[in-house]
Amino acid sequence: MARGLNKVMVIGHLGHDPGMRFTASGRPVAAFSVVTSRRWTDNDGERQEETEWFHVVAWGGLAELCKKRLHKGSRVYVEGRLQTRCWEGPDGQRFFRTELVAQEMVFLDNFEETVELGEEPEPAYDNEELLPAY
Repeated sequence: MARGLNKVMVIGHLGHDPGMRFTASGRPVAAFSVVTSRRWTDNDGERQEETEWFHVVAWGGLAELCKKRLHKGSRVYVEGRLQTRCWEGPDGQRFFRTELVAQEMVFLDNFEETVELGEEPEPAYDNEELLPAY
């Protein structure tokens, strides 16, 4: 099978403080949203702006750093991969969410500090590890 590439790089601001919880096995996981904007001038000379929100998930030590260092409005560079989760609600309705699974971050407030996930394996989601919607 041919090798593929799934890599995303985003620079933006946090939309809310990171939420952190622990899986049944005790592994920390943090979730937060990052907003990006782009501006351009259209063919009529009008200024345009487009906003995009990304749901970010960080695992292990990176999750703990996010909870400690980030807050609503923080500016951050996030690098990782896209992953789409599917789960069923209590009424049987299916939900889907595409998330940016963080593998590296640079905290852009005050000073730059790069944090890499390193060799920690990323777990597959199971029913006990589903993150609540935010």
